[in-house]
This record gives sequence, C-alpha cells and structure tokens, in this order.
Amino acid sequence: MRSIASLVFAGGLAFLLLVVAMQLGFGDPVMRVGGDILARAPDAVGANNIVAAVLFGYRGIDTMGELAILFAAATTAGLVLTHRRDEPADPERNDPPGGFIMRSGTDLLFPLLLVVGFYIIAHGHLTPGGGFQGGVILASAFFVLVLARPARGINHTAIAVIEGLAGAGFIGIGLWALWGEGEFLAPVLSKGVLGELLSAGAFPLLSLAVGLKVGAELAGLMAQLSEQPIDPEESE
Repeated sequence: MRSIASLVFAGGLAFLLLVVAMQLGFGDPVMRVGGDILARAPDAVGANNIVAAVLFGYRGIDTMGELAILFAAATTAGLVLTHRRDEPADPERNDPPGGFIMRSGTDLLFPLLLVVGFYIIAHGHLTPGGGFQGGVILASAFFVLVLARPARGINHTAIAVIEGLAGAGFIGIGLWALWGEGEFLAPVLSKGVLGELLSAGAFPLLSLAVGLKVGAELAGLMAQLSEQPIDPEESE
C-alpha cells in the first residue's frame, strides 16, 4: 500500500507540474517586477549590487525571516548536541592539535579569512557578495582555528553577544526606517555617490549585521560539533 500511495503521489505531482508548465509562456517574462527593480534600484537606493538592494530593501522582511530560520536551526542543533553529552565539557581536555603544517597554515589563513570576510561584507552593496557570503567566510576562519587547535575552543559567550547585537542591529535599523520613512527597512541615511564605498545609505550596516550574525551562528555550531565527546567504541 505504501508503494501504491507513493506512486499515486508522484503521478499527481508530475501532472500538476505538467499543467503549470503548459500555462507558462516560454520566451515571455512571467513577472515584470525584476525589470522594474533593475531600472529603478540604482537611483532609488544607491547600490550597484541589485541583489543587495533586493535583500535589504525590497524584500528585507524575507531576509529577516531567513535570519530567524538560521538562528532557530543553529540554536536547536546546539541544544541537541549539548544534551547528547554524557558529561560536562572538560576545559583541560587534551585533544591533539593539528600537525605543524595545519597550525602554520592556520596562523596565516585566520587573519586572511577575517580580512576577506569583512571586505566582502563591506563591499556587498557594490560587488557580488554581502553579509551572507562574508559571514560564511568569517565562520570558516574560526573553523580552521578549531581544527588546528581543538583544545583552545571558541568563547560561546562572545559568540552569543555578537549574534544578539547583530540581530538587534538589523531590527533596529528597520524600525528606524519605519519611524522615519514609514516603511520597514526603507533606505535611510544618505545614498551618497553610486559606486563609492560610503553609499547606499544604511545597506552597508545591514550587510554588516547579517555578516556578523551568520558568522557567529555558524561558528558557534561548528564549535558545538567540535566539542562533542568521542566514544572510544565508535572510534574503533
């Protein structure tokens, strides 16, 4: 019966997709909103990167929802991993560090990844990139640090503070725009000169808030994974 139900569901889904595809006019734009945004966004928000304008302006509430989903996923994973521990984490645990090449490479890559991450975040309104991409790079910097020196770990309190302040900053800028312009996350501050670093109003600040929040959440999740005790029987 389960196989028959799966077959009926797959057939119904295929029929639905076929009907939807037959209704589409291939070769003609299905939606014209994208064209209007491409034409008006540079002058309206002062950002070269139209994707950033969409993320932080035209659909900023959706971006806040994505951050909320990421926060919920990281928090849930952290709670599950914490409860899986049979005993509290030992600060004096003697996990073997990485080899000489790993540790030397980390000493070089860690500051480099931080610089690249913040560069991509700061230039998100000018070039492809932004808070999400830069935040992942920031998290990877701490990931290689944990791989090279697992006993050192990551300060979870600092990560939680950064994550909370970043999220509050994103919401605060949106409320500021709501109070001043009448619309949540509407462009505030001076748009500046198109193509310059100090332009696009508050978009660079929004990108920084997203980058710090994404980086802190992923770094915290990686730290939780690295701190899980190893079962000797499983390792064998």
